[in-house]
Amino acid sequence: MKKIVFCVLIGVVCAVSQNAADAATRLKDIAHIQGVRENQLYGYGLVVGLNGTGDRQSSFPTLQSVGNMLRRLGMHVSPAEVSNKLRTRNIAAVMVTATLPAMARPGAQIDVTVSSIGDANSLEGGVLLQTPLQGADGNVYAVAQGPVSTGISTAGNTRGAPVTVARVPEGALVERAVPSTVVNQNKLSIVLRNPDFTTAARIIREINAQFSQPVASSQDGGMVEVRIPPEYKNNLVGFISFLETLSVEPDFRAKVIVNERTGTIVAGKDVKISTVAVSHGDISVQVNVQKDVTESTGGSRYGEAGRTSTLSSSKTIAGRGMAEMELVEESVSIHDLVKALNALGVAPEDLIAILQAIKNAGALHAALEFI
Repeated sequence: MKKIVFCVLIGVVCAVSQNAADAATRLKDIAHIQGVRENQLYGYGLVVGLNGTGDRQSSFPTLQSVGNMLRRLGMHVSPAEVSNKLRTRNIAAVMVTATLPAMARPGAQIDVTVSSIGDANSLEGGVLLQTPLQGADGNVYAVAQGPVSTGISTAGNTRGAPVTVARVPEGALVERAVPSTVVNQNKLSIVLRNPDFTTAARIIREINAQFSQPVASSQDGGMVEVRIPPEYKNNLVGFISFLETLSVEPDFRAKVIVNERTGTIVAGKDVKISTVAVSHGDISVQVNVQKDVTESTGGSRYGEAGRTSTLSSSKTIAGRGMAEMELVEESVSIHDLVKALNALGVAPEDLIAILQAIKNAGALHAALEFI
């Protein structure tokens, strides 16, 4: 029987015994500077030189585009001549898309993706004609042109095989840089990729700890404002580089991700299950929790208050057709439950049903999301 795949979220502590420093990551990996971002570009173009796999004669956009192109090149053709005499099987109308990297300057080369919008069978072997790429503001930021690559060799592809999406590696030249403002009133803003109040507070503490005066502050959990210190007034690049390399331990909301198609379950270390009895068909689960000792933990390096906690050892027993179940009196890890059920060869759909029931009972202290 297929086993349940259990994973631990990347970016959180995989073992409870690890300390906070082991979970710290660079600031640049969990946030970015406001004003430094990618931009999406798009354009309409033609791919020519196809081996009879282009758009059919009934494709009006392709006919009109070819006619307009020929007239711009000085060839006087009427719409009737284009419709009656022009054959388009070697031509395909396409949409061209690209991502303009942050801080890209004129002359830089970027990859583009070419996608057929007509009824072409294949773009293999074609060449993209010069295509202006514009942003959401309507301005042209790059121009694309070049041979398309489908990733399929001519020998390995039969004529008529549907290959309607291709790429032009480094096929676009950047013609205009996107204007951006990084510093506003001697401040720059750090935007968290996963907004969280705890993470924002830790970032503020870590940055302020590096200077003799408080330079970082925030009004919410999504952005941290940093005032540029006098010593970095003429060295903005060095200041941003310094901030990006600071180590911060990000905090995450407890979450369980379930993929019903593959039977994969991904959960973080902080996902806990409270008092609950589980019974699903002939499957029963018994969890014994025994209190051991009580210890006091000190505050973290971020200045967070310490707390007194009771260490407990848990033992999870799972079986089929068990007559009795014991209520769980303390929070236990979802890993214990999954491990026990996995040992029985429980089908993924059974485990998913059990997790849903625990969540509905209010005993699963995490968000349960299905993908």
